[in-house]
Amino acid sequence: MLITGASRGIGYAAAECFAAEGCALRLVSRDSTTLQASAARLRAEHGAAVEILAMDMRAPGAVDAVTKRFGADLDILVNNAGDIPHGTLLEVDPQRWRTAWDLKVYGYIDLTRAIYAGMRERGRGVVLNVIGIAGGEGVIPDYIAGSAGNAALDAFTRALGALSPNDGVRVVGLHPGMVATDRQITRWRQRATDSLGDPERWAELTTHLPFGRLAKPGEIGNALVFLASDAASYISGTTLTVDGGVSQRRSAR
Repeated sequence: MLITGASRGIGYAAAECFAAEGCALRLVSRDSTTLQASAARLRAEHGAAVEILAMDMRAPGAVDAVTKRFGADLDILVNNAGDIPHGTLLEVDPQRWRTAWDLKVYGYIDLTRAIYAGMRERGRGVVLNVIGIAGGEGVIPDYIAGSAGNAALDAFTRALGALSPNDGVRVVGLHPGMVATDRQITRWRQRATDSLGDPERWAELTTHLPFGRLAKPGEIGNALVFLASDAASYISGTTLTVDGGVSQRRSAR
């Protein structure tokens, strides 16, 4: 199986969860140092077979390089790499918007296209797109590039997954809510600094969320394992929202 954006956050948590199930891992991330450390930890803690490739998925030739290295007999693809910035239309300049979409939106589409061809030939496979509730269950106005990109990936997942069973392939999306990744915690620490004068008190600001906290990365990883498993063998062309119900609270107001 292959996971992009795998050196930290949801990608690494997914790698841990799949490793616990005995999966052989192929991991891609831009940060070579972090990727090597993550792979070493997975081998030491889970006895996992891990291959890695340090690669920015938006770089020219990246999709071909990853497909050539890892595409043969690949049965599970987890598209996860992304770094779309927050901001409104006038705050996110055109080049930053395009650069972000080259990684998360076109990166998902292009790698799926390349890997899907082999899955179709073999008559089996699962593509999992980690998207996000912005654009899925709703939009976030000051995350306009992410909301629009996520909406596009949601539609891409549904459209491809509607016909992919004809090829023996399932395509499913996952919309995480707010997850306790390093990136998210950094944002909450800044909010705690601004409102409470102490970044260490950031968890106090999350008590209004379902279960009084952010989601754990492993909770997202476990959902991905389920969607990739035979237990989800009749699920395709849809998305699963894992946000503790917060999006439904929003729609109820």
